Amino acid sequence: MSEVRRDIVTDTWVIIDIENDTIQKIPADIPKLTNNCPFCEGQESRTPNEIYAIRDNTPPDKPGWKVRVIPNIRPILRIEGELEKVGVGVYDMVSGVGANEVIIETPEHIVNFFELSEEQIGLSLNTYRIRIEDLHKDKRLRYILIFRNHGRRAGASTIAHAHSELIALPATPIRIKQKLEGARQYYEYKERCLFCDIIQQEIEMADRLVFQSDRFVVITPYASRFPFEILIIPKRHCYSYQLIEKSEIADLANVLKKICKAIYHVLNDPPYNLVLNDSPNLLPKLNYWKTIKNDYHWHIEITPRIYRRTGFELGTSFYINRFAPEKAASILRSNL
Repeated sequence: MSEVRRDIVTDTWVIIDIENDTIQKIPADIPKLTNNCPFCEGQESRTPNEIYAIRDNTPPDKPGWKVRVIPNIRPILRIEGELEKVGVGVYDMVSGVGANEVIIETPEHIVNFFELSEEQIGLSLNTYRIRIEDLHKDKRLRYILIFRNHGRRAGASTIAHAHSELIALPATPIRIKQKLEGARQYYEYKERCLFCDIIQQEIEMADRLVFQSDRFVVITPYASRFPFEILIIPKRHCYSYQLIEKSEIADLANVLKKICKAIYHVLNDPPYNLVLNDSPNLLPKLNYWKTIKNDYHWHIEITPRIYRRTGFELGTSFYINRFAPEKAASILRSNL
């Protein structure tokens, strides 16, 4: 019999098929082999001018970089312009102010994230922190989302070179608001951080614990929306990714390399999305989410895209997960 589980953070519901034990592997994307990749070192003239780069005393937009950040050539939102709010009858509209950046994570032509060295992954993770910190100085921007799409079914671009994207938004996304509200309500009731309590319980129960490092826990969430969904949470209570410490970056690089490699082998290089769930920009509004430093906890979600959403899910906002998270955790543990 299935179980209907509630996500305590977002107050959403998931139907879990606890009896199914079949992993649906989909054919891996055909690698795009190319000697003409615009993200490779030496091809800098084929991209927009860089916004930021980690370099060894080399000039901008030239070879000699380790991580490079450029504007998206087809940006969804642009940094130029004034933030304007307009009423269109009963509807609300905000001007398309924001930012859309591409973080090229290696000068070498490498497709899979886990194939990067831990040092190289760490440089990318630190770049995330630097870009968030810089963009949070802009009062027009409410939320900075950093994500990576792997595989065409997960929305990846046609450029098969390890990279992430950043989109800065003039409004806080509804899913983040749900998490912020869930965390705040829990804190008001229990005077404890919900995410810290989740960490403690998942370590004690261990059936959804994939593994833990010195500074992070990796679990399959109780109400996983997707088969083999992964949640990575820092053990140290911290509401903002901007506050990540150097030792945590090194540890997180090891964690991401390990779990992405396990997903690759277990699910035959599946398409997936990796999303950094951070706190919103607190600069634009006085007392915006005023208890956030006590009740929120930044985290990373990895969601393999094995199944497509159905009409039932779109019509109800329920999710159907046909593979129990407890089984997924057990399989992943055995493949680490």
